Amino acid sequence: MAGKRPAPTRARAAALQLPRADIAATAWRRLLPSRKSFAAGIALVVGAGCAYAVARETSVFAVRSIELRGAPPAVAAEVRAALASYRGRSLVGLDGAGVERRVEALPTVFSVSYDRAFPHTLRLVVRAERAAAVLRRANAAWLVSARGRVIQPLRTGLRRDLPRIWIPRSVRVTRGGTLPPAGGGGAARALGLLSGSGFPGGVVSATSAHREVVLLLRSGLAVRLGRPVDLALKLAVARRLVPRLAPGERYLDVSVPGRPVAGTDSQLSG
Repeated sequence: MAGKRPAPTRARAAALQLPRADIAATAWRRLLPSRKSFAAGIALVVGAGCAYAVARETSVFAVRSIELRGAPPAVAAEVRAALASYRGRSLVGLDGAGVERRVEALPTVFSVSYDRAFPHTLRLVVRAERAAAVLRRANAAWLVSARGRVIQPLRTGLRRDLPRIWIPRSVRVTRGGTLPPAGGGGAARALGLLSGSGFPGGVVSATSAHREVVLLLRSGLAVRLGRPVDLALKLAVARRLVPRLAPGERYLDVSVPGRPVAGTDSQLSG
């Protein structure tokens, strides 16, 4: 019949399929790097590795100076002494975590961060421990930080600007160590929260007897905080209530912040 199209031949069907395979193979070959590009890439990797090895093992980037920021002179001197062995080491292979551990192990240092200032400078930003109280045990004294860390021994009678924390002889104290909550640590944390805040009445001393923190104000008022938990909340409640207490009241108990109690009997015996 004149209106029918002729059926496609096998040869034509085969001719239509061949270009698809050729195009796919050509596209795949284009994605692969040439031999020259591959060789250049290998050479760059090897060169970078050799350069790193040279910089790591030689004195090209050796530490010659240590810059400190944020540390008072006495603390800066301790940090420099602790890192004296790092002079001459390469900045490229510097063990940053080791630097931080060594510096933060100092009793006077709270935290530290470092940066490599090529070619020869190691920069440190040091945050010193903040003294919150003077720890007293019989005739011995130590400076204690706001987190209960023993900063250094202290001659008795010094730092009258700081409140005292009294602990029994049974509590072991070591420089750089952290006091347990019942051994002065809880009191140190409370005093650290009050540092520079102008707590009404002024805190003279603190104790952590029987795992409960008690603050003694200049007026003779005892502020009982209970266990060293939720200290910020308890101190906020005490701050509002102390100015409102009637004359003659000797204690304020905020160990349960929602139910504060005040009275004339200190209730501290035993």
